[in-house]
Amino acid sequence: MRKIILAIFEFFRVILQFLLTRPVTWLANKISSAPQQDKINTALTELYRSIITEPGKKGPLIAFRPDEQPIIIFTDMHKGTRDGSDDFAICEDNYLAALEHYNKHNFYYLNLGDSEELWENMLPNVIKFNKATFEAEGKFIERNAFVKLYGNHDLYWGNDLLAPAVLKSIFNAPVKAHTGVVLRAELPIGSIDIFCTHGHQGDAQSDGNAFSKWFVSYIWGPLQSFLEINTNTPSCNDENKSLHNQFMYEWSAAQKNLVLITGHTHQPVFNSLTHLERLYLDLEYATEKNDTAAQEKINAEIPRRRREYDVVNNSFRHMKPSYFNAGCCCYEDGNITGLEIAGGYMRLVKWSKVDGLPVRIVAEEIHLVSLAGKITA
Repeated sequence: MRKIILAIFEFFRVILQFLLTRPVTWLANKISSAPQQDKINTALTELYRSIITEPGKKGPLIAFRPDEQPIIIFTDMHKGTRDGSDDFAICEDNYLAALEHYNKHNFYYLNLGDSEELWENMLPNVIKFNKATFEAEGKFIERNAFVKLYGNHDLYWGNDLLAPAVLKSIFNAPVKAHTGVVLRAELPIGSIDIFCTHGHQGDAQSDGNAFSKWFVSYIWGPLQSFLEINTNTPSCNDENKSLHNQFMYEWSAAQKNLVLITGHTHQPVFNSLTHLERLYLDLEYATEKNDTAAQEKINAEIPRRRREYDVVNNSFRHMKPSYFNAGCCCYEDGNITGLEIAGGYMRLVKWSKVDGLPVRIVAEEIHLVSLAGKITA
């Protein structure tokens, strides 16, 4: 009998998928248009002002010394149910190894959201298949060294009245999901604010009023999950994600003594530059030095990076280093990226398997005193 019921259910799902895929996709594109600078500016400004004037309402304000309190920032795990659409499954080993390393060295862990993929999966199933990662994250909670933000794919944590109770049942401790957090870094030359949020601000589908957020959480996400429809979101659209990063940069560059860190686009950005833009700068430097070997190496890598970053900011040579993006923890090759603040430095790190074992690799770094001097110049 159970097999018959499942077969009937699958039959109706396939029929509805055939009938609704095109209108659902059209509607998604209609209500989730390309990011708009004015909407992003308003959303980020209001959120930042709320945190620094009313800490705790939308997120905490945390003062710290970067040379004493190390911090790791990860984003966008999109934990699933270990089925064919689970992008996190292949990255789990690197993620667990990274958390073990950072907990051992007393890092504070800031999770920027989209940790759980709740557009494609039911929450109880995500919890069931990700016990190891929740346990690893819980070790930071035991040390009072964990902040959880929510993004557009796990809006549930910020919308549902039962979310705190669910989080407490997962971690066996009170945990509140926030919209953002401001890390106030105390430096010898003064202080700078490191403003962190998921980065879906300005997305009409996920960053609208209370009704639109409710609709995405309880109608839109489950509908896409049931129909198995993956609509065109910024994280999987090169043009939109590059544009979104550009708009985030424009807002951050207009601020004073502030660095913005987001996720959402799955595209790492360091010192406001994508990897491709950094390669172009390195190529110019190698050409000036007449370093033929370096030129050949960079020219060989540029075509591959062009496939990942289809937009290059025309001002990349003179950009203010005010915007950073932690990338994601769900790359198809199993790698994960994140941002460290440790020993006075900001670092873009990648965790990748080498000879079958997870290894931490530093991709870029800058001393925060140097960074502060550049954003205040």
